[in-house]
Amino acid sequence: MRRRSSGVCGERPGGRGPASGAGRRPDAPVTRVRARLGRWRDRLLTLAWMALIWCLLWGRFSWGNLLGGLLVGGAVLLFFPLPPVTFGGRLRLRALLELAGRFVTELVSASIHVAWIAVQPGYRPRGAIIAVRLRVRTDLNLALTAEAISLVPGTLIVEVDRERGVLYVHVLDVRGPEDLTGSRDRILATEARIVRAIGSAAELRLLAAPAAPVPPTERGADR
Repeated sequence: MRRRSSGVCGERPGGRGPASGAGRRPDAPVTRVRARLGRWRDRLLTLAWMALIWCLLWGRFSWGNLLGGLLVGGAVLLFFPLPPVTFGGRLRLRALLELAGRFVTELVSASIHVAWIAVQPGYRPRGAIIAVRLRVRTDLNLALTAEAISLVPGTLIVEVDRERGVLYVHVLDVRGPEDLTGSRDRILATEARIVRAIGSAAELRLLAAPAAPVPPTERGADR
């Protein structure tokens, strides 16, 4: 009589280890390939954007300017590599439309306010620098929030603390503590609209927590 194999399910006969394919993640190579393709896609998009900016700086589009922009952009990416800015969220059309609408509204309102300050004879507006700690501290959120704030007249980014996720913002026409509080609330509201438009589920959950204040030892006194 032939003796039956005593190996358990998933092992090779003779107990020499797992059968072929057992305990192995078949999606691991696919994940690595997708990550590598994603990095190359981001680099190509960055290179195309830098070439476009190069052509805009020259003031005309030509094959020579395009080739020069590609060469300069490639050299910058090769010799001065930037930290990767990853995107792990998803686009939400309704929130994007709300973000665009509120941005245009604030842009028009702030422009009128700054213009009114400029035409008032003898009026000297008082400015202040405030520190605002964002709730989502990714590089992408820091960059988008800082850009959205700087594009609105009357507010300007002075410095960005990437490690602590803090924006130092100069605000115009500060008349009292309530104006400082209102400016912080507007900055946090801008951050919230950006996260709701393109953020991930984990980043959306961070918006539910109140923003942590910046201690005076980190920010100094508001001026």
